[in-house]
Amino acid sequence: MTNIDRRSAVALGLAAASTAVVGPAAAQAPGSPGVRETSPFPGVTIRSYGEEQSLIPGFKTVAMRDVILQPGAKTGEATEMMNAMVCHVAEGELRIVQDGKTIMGKKNYVWTCNKGTKEHVANDGNAVAIMRITDLKA
Repeated sequence: MTNIDRRSAVALGLAAASTAVVGPAAAQAPGSPGVRETSPFPGVTIRSYGEEQSLIPGFKTVAMRDVILQPGAKTGEATEMMNAMVCHVAEGELRIVQDGKTIMGKKNYVWTCNKGTKEHVANDGNAVAIMRITDLKA
């Protein structure tokens, strides 16, 4: 076993304390460079973060956005997806209705949609929910 001097112990203690202070992930603040914000439904805000060329075969570009839903808010019923995407519940909990099937997505739940998939989400909880979407555009 390696001996640890007082200086190393203090450094390790500070490192551990600093990681405990870091809070949960949140949507990027509005007003940041390159961030666009829209509100297509009551209580729903979409923050789009830009688009870049893709290295994934079959997709020309990728883009990222957050859909922020206030308690009681929902997106449009059975909206048809315009491209393939990977979705992630970054905060809160969402009721996901995809092609008629209901899924309860808690924080860190991940799912996918394909072009043409019909889906909507609702925040039935008491806290703000954030769905992060990575759009895979052909």
